[in-house]
Amino acid sequence: MSRAFSVPAAPPAIATAHFAARLSVETDVSDVHADLESGADMLVVDSRNERAWLQGHLPGALHLPTADIAGRASALIPAGRRVVTYCWGPGCNGATRAALELAQLGFPVKEMIGGYEYWVREGFPVLTPDGLLRRPADGLTAPVGDEACGC
Repeated sequence: MSRAFSVPAAPPAIATAHFAARLSVETDVSDVHADLESGADMLVVDSRNERAWLQGHLPGALHLPTADIAGRASALIPAGRRVVTYCWGPGCNGATRAALELAQLGFPVKEMIGGYEYWVREGFPVLTPDGLLRRPADGLTAPVGDEACGC
């Protein structure tokens, strides 16, 4: 007996709706990196606190902690601007909370799954008080020597 299919797979229509819904609210670090490199019209929001921001953040990101979104987002982000949120990593739901706050304010928003952790682990650059840093890609999260996995 298959453990993976001990509960039968959903019918294609249900699976299609499920996966389309996920992709409508989530993106990954490789896609965000590619979009930033190509100059796509979007804003990346770092929802972490000041200490985390200073430890390192995505170049070009706006620092807007989740607790400040309701009071400051409308003054900092143009109406209708597409937004991607991130926090520490997959064990943190701060980016989810930030995305919810922004969605409630009317912004088109997605959460960057993997967060800062996977951005760093995939070898993408981060800005720190010492300047721009880039660690080698972690072979468990990205192909070493390649910008993206090709998926």
